[in-house]
Amino acid sequence: MLTMKFGGTSVGDVLRLQEVVSIVKTFLPEEPVIVASAMSGVTNILLDSAQRAVERNSDAVARNVQTLRDKHLAIAHALVHDDNRKARLIAQQEVLIDELANLFHGVALLKELSPRSLDAIASFGEILSCNQISAILEESGIPAQAIDARTIIRTDDHFGEAAVDFAVTNRLVSDLLVPLVGRKIVPVVTGFIAGTEDGLTTTLGRSGSDYTGSIVGAAVDSGEIWIWTDVDGVMSADPRSIKNAAVLPELSYREAAEMSYFGAKVIHPKTMVPAIEKNIPIRIKNTFNPGAPGTLISTKTQSTASVVKTVTSIDNLSIISIEGNGMVGVPGISARIFSALARMRVNVMMISQASSEHNVCIVVPKSDCERAVKELRNEFEIDIAKKIIDDIGVQEPMSIVAVVGEGMRGTWGIAGKTFDAVARAHVNIVAIAQGSSELNISFLVEQKEAAAAVQAVHDAFYIG
Repeated sequence: MLTMKFGGTSVGDVLRLQEVVSIVKTFLPEEPVIVASAMSGVTNILLDSAQRAVERNSDAVARNVQTLRDKHLAIAHALVHDDNRKARLIAQQEVLIDELANLFHGVALLKELSPRSLDAIASFGEILSCNQISAILEESGIPAQAIDARTIIRTDDHFGEAAVDFAVTNRLVSDLLVPLVGRKIVPVVTGFIAGTEDGLTTTLGRSGSDYTGSIVGAAVDSGEIWIWTDVDGVMSADPRSIKNAAVLPELSYREAAEMSYFGAKVIHPKTMVPAIEKNIPIRIKNTFNPGAPGTLISTKTQSTASVVKTVTSIDNLSIISIEGNGMVGVPGISARIFSALARMRVNVMMISQASSEHNVCIVVPKSDCERAVKELRNEFEIDIAKKIIDDIGVQEPMSIVAVVGEGMRGTWGIAGKTFDAVARAHVNIVAIAQGSSELNISFLVEQKEAAAAVQAVHDAFYIG
C-alpha cells in the first residue's frame, strides 16, 4: 500500500483536483490510501467566521458561508458530470454547510467560542473536501469512499491539539481501511480531525493533516508515505532569500526534525513519529510538478557532496543574559532560571553558558521576552540586591542560524568552515551552541545580519 496525503494547495481548485485524479490513477497498482486537507483558504474562512459569530457579525458570517457554499458547489458542477452522482454530492455538501451555519448561529447566541466548538467548526473543511474528492475519483472510474477520520482516529479531549490513542486508532484504521483497499476501493480520509471515545470532534494541531497521513500510513503498513505539497521537496535553504538553494534528495528523520525546529519548510517532527516506529519512509512530492523525485525522509541518509544538508534561521528572537561574578561556583543558578521560565511557559530556543559560569544566555521568542525578564527579575531579586547577579540584560531582535547535517558528525573542520564563512561576510556572532550529537551547529546573530550569514554558510558548503 501507498499512503498519499494531499495538502490544501494540492486540492485547492479544479486544475489541482484534476491533477490529484491523474496521480491516483498513476499509482493505482500501489493500492493507494488518500488523506486530504481542506481546500486552500477554507480553514481560514471557517476560523474567521467563528470569530465573527462571537462578535454577532451576522452579515460577515453569512457572506463567508455563501463563499464556502459557492466554492464547493462550483467543484461539483465542474468535475462531476453524472447526474445522480452530482446530485448526491451536492446534497451532501448542502447538508454540511447548513449544519455549519447552525453552529455559527449557536456561537452567536451564546457569544462564546470554546476550543471544543472551534474544533467542531474547523472539521468541516476536511469533510467537504474529502466528499468531493471521493466523488471526483468515482467520476473518473476509480472506486473510492470518503472516510471521516473521527470514526477511526481516537484521541483524548485536549481540543485544538489532541493526543492520539494509538492502540485503539491502529486497530480501527486497519480494520476499516485494509478491507476497502483489498476490494480495490480507494479510501479518502479526512486529515487534521479526529474524535474522542464519546464522539466529540477534535483536531490534531499544527500540520495535523500531515500527522493524519503518517498515522494512517503506519496503521496500514504502507510501503511509503507521500506528502504532496506545492514544492519539489525539502530545500537546502529558503529559496526566497538564498539564491542557490537546492532540493535535497534524501534526509534522515533526525535531520528533518532539526530543520523543522529551526524554521525550514519541512514536515513537523510529530508527523514523523508513527512512521519512525514502523520504519516507513516519508517522501515530500509536488503536485505542481509530479514528475520530480521529491525528498525521501527515512532512518538513514546517503552521503552527499555536502556533509551539511541545510542552513536555515529563525527570526524575531531575544537573548536574555544573566551575568555576575557572584554566580561563579554557586549551585542552582541554572535550575532557578529554567524553573522561572517554565512557570511562565516560555519556550527556550537556545542556551549558551561560559565555562566560567559568569554568564548564562537564554534565547527566547521576542514575544515572550518581557514576561520572561519580569519573572527572572522576581526570581533573582535578592541575588541582584546582594550583587551576586549584576544584571539581567536583553538584546533584540536576534536570529538563530542553524547548520544541520548527519554527515557533520566526526567530520573535521565543519565548525571552522562555518565560522570562517560568517567572518568573511562581516557578521558578528553573539552566541554559539552545539550538541554532542554534532548534528547541528547553532549560532546567534543580529536579525539584520541573518540573511547574509545564511547565504555565506550555504555558499561555503554548496559552492566552496
